[in-house]
Amino acid sequence: MTILPILLSTTFLQLLDVTLVQVALPSITADLHAGQGTTQLVLTGYTLTYASLLLIAARLGDRYGYRRLFRIGLAVFTIGTVSSALAPTAGFLVLARLVEGVGSGLVAPQVFSLIQTALPVERRARALSSLGATMAVAALSGPLLGGVLLTVDPTGLGWRLLFLANVPVALLALAFSGKLPATALPATPATHPARPDQPALRTQLAQSGLPSPAVRPAQPGQPSPSTHPTQPGAPSAVACLAPPDNPRPPAPRIDLLGATLAASGLALLILPLSLGRDTGWPPWTWLTLATALTLLTLFARTQRRPNPLLHPTVLRDRPARTGLLLVLVFNAGVPSLTYLLLRYLQTGPGHTPLTAALLTATYPLAAALGSRLAPTLTRRHGGLPLAIAAAGIAVTTAALAAIVGTPAEPWTLSLLLIPAGLGFGVFTAAVFAVVLARTHPDAIGSASGLLPTAQQLGGTLGITLAGLVFAVGADPASGFGYALGYETVVFLIAAGIALGLSRGRG
Repeated sequence: MTILPILLSTTFLQLLDVTLVQVALPSITADLHAGQGTTQLVLTGYTLTYASLLLIAARLGDRYGYRRLFRIGLAVFTIGTVSSALAPTAGFLVLARLVEGVGSGLVAPQVFSLIQTALPVERRARALSSLGATMAVAALSGPLLGGVLLTVDPTGLGWRLLFLANVPVALLALAFSGKLPATALPATPATHPARPDQPALRTQLAQSGLPSPAVRPAQPGQPSPSTHPTQPGAPSAVACLAPPDNPRPPAPRIDLLGATLAASGLALLILPLSLGRDTGWPPWTWLTLATALTLLTLFARTQRRPNPLLHPTVLRDRPARTGLLLVLVFNAGVPSLTYLLLRYLQTGPGHTPLTAALLTATYPLAAALGSRLAPTLTRRHGGLPLAIAAAGIAVTTAALAAIVGTPAEPWTLSLLLIPAGLGFGVFTAAVFAVVLARTHPDAIGSASGLLPTAQQLGGTLGITLAGLVFAVGADPASGFGYALGYETVVFLIAAGIALGLSRGRG
């Protein structure tokens, strides 16, 4: 049995779980009598735990086996999904979403690693392309599918149905995950390296447009990881949860302290920013912010130790640093734009979830076209299309702010989302390959793991900040207008960073 359907269906569920929830947030707010900040955590809590675990989960897969981590993560994701559907309160739902995010964060790096190690070289580029298409379909179909389910609601369960709909697919994937290989196929240098060399990785990225978070060069003085390590000695907690994969030489040490400090610091940063306005900014919010900054400062200091979470080759490489900043900033605008659109259309004009999804459908459809144009544009013009795409979205968000509340708003909004979608599609499809093409070969592996992390963290911070700005408005229309101003500034900054990268000033 081919492993690809298992990997693709799981990836689809993880991303669908973000876009489905975006369209359901107003319904969740009303049903659970929650504040806007709490409901916002339903979305950002998932993406935060997802992002925080990506790098350390990749290394856990190196140490304990990709199949084992995949199965554990998928089981955790399924438990979180069922718990979300049964949530009696908003607080319980936030906790359940955190569990879901943990599951997704454990699974995602193993998908890339299994493609890289369990498929022959000649099949990897096509598999990565299929993975990219699956991600796009999940992003495209999420709001529309969520709108249909919420509007038709055949079971009368409302927003809970969106979570329950994931469960059968997750259980099937979990049942068949035992078919995943415990080790890679027999390898030879010519046909199946356990870790592809950097030219091979560059070729695959160019063909697929996707990086592999799990592909990292060996750190100095340490053995190069191959496929499925098993910690010698007493079995760990991870080892007790799933059948062991075949043993292999020890993998590099895992920076648990750095990962804990980073995740805790980011969580304590997001929490008061989300809940502060609803609660009147009591003293605990400021204390939490101060604690978050302290933890993040300590995290930065721990990265000077051996085996850091952030590999020093990336920190020394200027194009890699600039590329990570670009991905972080751009994604501080993209998911939040969709979130703002769906929130405003349902709470302002009062459209149904389905109508809101249909009005914004031009955005993902145009994004699909933009992603198809991206390889040709970047091949001819290098990184310049990234700057133009970000600037184009900035112009669009400024134009959207000008038509909010006018009689022409619905159809004008749909039309304006076409250039925004084109820009989003071009940028997202091209940015990883453009950044890695400018990155020093020694830093490519580490950068390819950090880019998806920056993408998810940018989205989490962006939704939090955009929601904060939205709440400043006296009504949904004014709040949406203010938040679009935030979006415009973010995309202009991203355009400037992209322009510097394209001109070699990264």
